[in-house]
Amino acid sequence: MVIKKMDSILRFLGLIIILLNSSLLCMAQAKVLYYNFVLKEAKFTKLCSTKSILTVNGTFPGPTIRVNKGDTAFVNVYNQGKYGQPKNPWSDGPENITQCPIRPGKNFTQEIIFSNEEGTLWWHAHSDWTRATVHGAIIISPAPKTTYPFSKPDAEETLILGQWYKGDVMNIINTALATGADPNLSDAFTINGQPGDLYKCSNATTYRLNVVKGQDLSSPDINSIMNEEQFFGIAKHKLTLVATDAAYTKQITTDYLMISPGQTMDVLLTANQTPSLYYIASTPFADAATAPFDNTTATAILQYNGTYKPPSSIPFPTLPSYNNETAAESFTKRLRSLASNAYTVNVPKSITKQILITVSINQIYCPNASCSGPEGNKLAASLNNITFQTPTIDILQAYYSHLPKVFTNDFPNQPPHYFNFTGDVGNNTIYPILGTKALIVNYNDSVEIVFQGTNVGTAENHPLHLHGYSFYVVGTGSGNFNKKTDPKSYNLNDPPEVNTIGVPKNGWVSIRFIADNPVGNFSCTKRMGPPTPQACRPPPQYMPPCSKS
Repeated sequence: MVIKKMDSILRFLGLIIILLNSSLLCMAQAKVLYYNFVLKEAKFTKLCSTKSILTVNGTFPGPTIRVNKGDTAFVNVYNQGKYGQPKNPWSDGPENITQCPIRPGKNFTQEIIFSNEEGTLWWHAHSDWTRATVHGAIIISPAPKTTYPFSKPDAEETLILGQWYKGDVMNIINTALATGADPNLSDAFTINGQPGDLYKCSNATTYRLNVVKGQDLSSPDINSIMNEEQFFGIAKHKLTLVATDAAYTKQITTDYLMISPGQTMDVLLTANQTPSLYYIASTPFADAATAPFDNTTATAILQYNGTYKPPSSIPFPTLPSYNNETAAESFTKRLRSLASNAYTVNVPKSITKQILITVSINQIYCPNASCSGPEGNKLAASLNNITFQTPTIDILQAYYSHLPKVFTNDFPNQPPHYFNFTGDVGNNTIYPILGTKALIVNYNDSVEIVFQGTNVGTAENHPLHLHGYSFYVVGTGSGNFNKKTDPKSYNLNDPPEVNTIGVPKNGWVSIRFIADNPVGNFSCTKRMGPPTPQACRPPPQYMPPCSKS
């Protein structure tokens, strides 16, 4: 059976890291803002059919949160939908990791402190696949009396890359998890909620970005797609990248972006072409040899204001082919932190905690080949050959309240079995261990994690996202990581600071960060818990109850 890209399933993996002996530093607050998010079903018509989806405030994508660096936002989430929703350490992370879902008919207020970020982030649901429709932008402007490290744009327009399923997304993922089969493919990609001209019944609603000749435009771009990396471009217009994941970069002028699921990029665009219409396009990057994927293209239109005759054929951007690994790698390797006097980098140099983690596609054995995955088993994924088992009590509560038997602290800091990870792996570790395991990290440790892709199951690019932290990507390469020679090529001067990366197919990526935040977690890798319960910020007066607590 063909194996589908597994980022969605990787999001259920286990590695919990708990920080010890911390004190919380209070941050001076500039402004306090309040938002009300109402989770509710709403009907939308796309691709010639109508269905009900879970939304925030009835919109898809959802509303934008706008703040300045240093602000604090309180988002009161009312769940009027059918599914439980999770929403500091007590407000961030996949369900049953740092909190339990918000039950239907209940509400919970999330506190978000924007301390160091500047640029674009995004918010999204954390309960299974509900984030396919429950998401939106966070725009973080410079603090008062400061400005951008580039000329202030004349205008701003956010572009959110998404996808559309004709079926119910929760039924799709629940069926896949129950049977062990591939989740159904999406039926379309979208730009700001619209599929565009290349799909049936979509021409009339294609999103249009209006510009004025000579205008400098800021375009925050967000990839909210569940699994696929995307190539993105605008016909006959250069893009200038200035930030990723709310951290400024050295400027890169490019014809296309390669943007991973969960990643955000801030782009400058000058409207310097003949007034007309120009296609904006987003198309998948998929490098797994046998995995099926949605090989379609979302479009929008860059439309100049003014009076002119529309072209008989709208120019289309030239984007790399779906499997162009060289184009993807070439773009990613150009990323560098701004590393100026005003925007310094703090790359850990003396590492106190070194971790090597293999990322693999696996199978969970089903007796009598009774499941619908490869070889009659369940499709799964693992880190260091461990597949995460979701607990019924959230891990942060268990740690804070000394609740036993929720998780164990024996996640290995290196693979339990060494083999030719990117070569002929045979049946090495095809069946993972199931567990809810933690890896202990001391507060203020200088941490290096090397993520090693493998050929187990299928080789492909694996997107990874870290909650509660940004980190420096100090190195990446092909083949098996060599701890003696590969660190010699590390960039410790101006590596990109991000919260989302892709582990390259048959390769590795090395990240570094200071463990100075009480909580953070990798979607599809690391779960990071609090410092000691005595030092950890106490939970809010009300927390969503768990199924067992």
